[in-house]
Amino acid sequence: MKRAGSTGALRLDNDAARQIARFSVAAKGLHPRICPLCGYQGAFSAFGQPPRYDARCGGCSSLERHRLFALWMDREDPFGPTHRVLHFAPEVQVSARIRAAVGTYDTADLSGRRPVTHRINIEDTGLPDAAYDRIICSHVLEHVDDARALAEMFRMLAPGGIAILMTPIVEGWAKTYENPAITLPSERLVHFGQSDHVRVYGRDFRDRIRAAGFSLTEFTAVEPDVLTYGLWRGETLFIATRPAISNAEAPAIPTQTGD
Repeated sequence: MKRAGSTGALRLDNDAARQIARFSVAAKGLHPRICPLCGYQGAFSAFGQPPRYDARCGGCSSLERHRLFALWMDREDPFGPTHRVLHFAPEVQVSARIRAAVGTYDTADLSGRRPVTHRINIEDTGLPDAAYDRIICSHVLEHVDDARALAEMFRMLAPGGIAILMTPIVEGWAKTYENPAITLPSERLVHFGQSDHVRVYGRDFRDRIRAAGFSLTEFTAVEPDVLTYGLWRGETLFIATRPAISNAEAPAIPTQTGD
């Protein structure tokens, strides 16, 4: 048993050494990319746990999700000079571009790690109804009570307003994986991929958005954008729209009867 254990440990060390050697080269970039945020062209570095190759821009440090957001902005032109915007957990890589395009740009976070307009909990903000035309919430919902957070965003949006949502998602899973018994950071890292995540979403993430009252469209990373801009294959930006007139507010349609 001791000999078998020693052999296994040696094989593990050798395998790890080969992978580390490969990673040390690939981590500096596999293919030249273009950043739609800062215009940088060249190598992107690996980033994340586990590492994702060509993830981080060598110019502005943007990640795949930031560049996908920038492409959506460029192609859909979703922000205007009269728009009131609330950005949860604002990312410096995209904040300046959004701020320049809108009338009001508010930021929000619960932690004290960054300066924000509102130090609030996304599940219960205390902000007024219909106060914003656009709400941005990227990689937040996997940390919180998402039903409460989605309901709160719906409440704060003006009719016709949109919430731009991004989150890690496993499209091969029909249902989201959650386990309230997993509470230790070390356990959450193993189960959910990060020590402060509380779930891993499956395809039913869309059902959760619609259950809050939103209609839904999507903007997904596909080729040739993936290769050109260093995007994560299949990553999706979810555009959740609060209806311009809710079912409760919509006027009744008279029933037609024969003469």
